[in-house]
Amino acid sequence: MSKPGILWWQKYGTLAQMAQAAVALLGFGAILLQINEIRAGNRAASARQAFLGYTDLAFKNPKFAAPDFEMIKAGERDQRVQYESFVAYFLYACEEATAAFADRREWSASCDYDLRPHLPFLCEKNMAEPAYLATYSTTTQEWVRTSMQAAGVTPPACKPTKT
Repeated sequence: MSKPGILWWQKYGTLAQMAQAAVALLGFGAILLQINEIRAGNRAASARQAFLGYTDLAFKNPKFAAPDFEMIKAGERDQRVQYESFVAYFLYACEEATAAFADRREWSASCDYDLRPHLPFLCEKNMAEPAYLATYSTTTQEWVRTSMQAAGVTPPACKPTKT
């Protein structure tokens, strides 16, 4: 009596076992996709919250949102520190927003618009303390430098020469 040949599926298991393995792989893939979506959603929510915080800060401090930098420089030390913190929070909020919404140009446009009045401060700060901008991502550093160049804000005067 001859033994019948072993079929391919008998080598690897029954059809039920193969189906179970396929479903497990699909489930694992779905979990990975879900984790990625949750991560993106959390990043977007965090960016929105940071930008909302900046907007609230700008509403409560219009003297910093639309600054008279010469007056701030001539003012008290506390006011200068508050303004520096305001700009730092603004840069952080824009860094988060542009990273989370890289495919949505309106976030970058909003940040570009709000950055312009702070360029003289950033120019002077960068001239006095070059390590200041290094605390931000290379993307943010490049954005600030490009914006300064486009506005004609250059040391030592650090005043906009282009509109």
